[in-house]
Amino acid sequence: MKRFLLVLGFLCITAALTIGGAAVYVYVQYTSPSKLVQGSDIIIPQGAGVRGIAEIFQREQIVEESLIFLAGVRVAGLDRSLRAGEYHFPARVSPRQAAEILASGETVRRFVTIPEGLRSGEIIDRINLVDGLTGDITDIPKDGTLLPETYQFSYGDTKQSIIDRMRAAHDALVDELWPGRDSELPFDTINEAIVLASIVERETGVAAERGRVAGVFVNRLNRNMRLQSDPTVAYAVSPKKRLDRALTRNDLRFESPYNTYVTAGLPPSPITNPGRDAIYAVLHPSETEDIYFVADGTGGHAFARTLDEHNRNVAKWRRLRDSQ
Repeated sequence: MKRFLLVLGFLCITAALTIGGAAVYVYVQYTSPSKLVQGSDIIIPQGAGVRGIAEIFQREQIVEESLIFLAGVRVAGLDRSLRAGEYHFPARVSPRQAAEILASGETVRRFVTIPEGLRSGEIIDRINLVDGLTGDITDIPKDGTLLPETYQFSYGDTKQSIIDRMRAAHDALVDELWPGRDSELPFDTINEAIVLASIVERETGVAAERGRVAGVFVNRLNRNMRLQSDPTVAYAVSPKKRLDRALTRNDLRFESPYNTYVTAGLPPSPITNPGRDAIYAVLHPSETEDIYFVADGTGGHAFARTLDEHNRNVAKWRRLRDSQ
């Protein structure tokens, strides 16, 4: 009996040492720097589960054995806190640090920039090409309802969510700017302001000119002069798709409520999606006596108060154009 108890005691001690040694091994492996040689963005797909994450980490050399990660997160109580998404893991990250990164939910920030002056269909075309966005956009929003900006998103966000945020940002901006608009503007509604802003946006890409261009159009509206804006003609001729050719004389005579060469006042709806600066410009136009402008060959415009002055600017522009 005594011999049996000695043997049993020896076995228990051996088992305890074995278990303790295994625990120490797991702890050391779980907390030691990995073989990940450089920082890496890794996508953890939805439904991967702890085992799937462990296999990904083993493939990416964050853990040498997937069982080490499984044991470590379960002992740490993190096995139900790991979240899917795209995460950045620094070089030599330990399995424990990697698990804590997943539990934090701090995914990689991606960005999509939508330039000012695009039609809604063009915006959707761009969003459809953005890597990391999912799903489909169910309908094309009306022009003038989306705010061009840079938007942050995470891998797996939907394309529709970007459109929804652009619409919400547009509405928020208008609600912010409309109450502080200048008095005695030649329009009464937010829609009219956005229509004019869309024209200003397409007329000039020079930020410093937007207020002055807006001032010219305000002057023309106040004098009941037609706006005679080329971008409105292009929209009238090709409302579904951007016109990819120069305007012709026949285009200028094209009958449409959007053609401001033949129709007085503002078009019935925006011709593009204006940005913050263009919207601000039409709500606070520059005080000017100018009623004409034409391209100056440098990317900007030459402004004029009289038709004679404008005709000289046009002739100068044509000479420059022909010489090029």
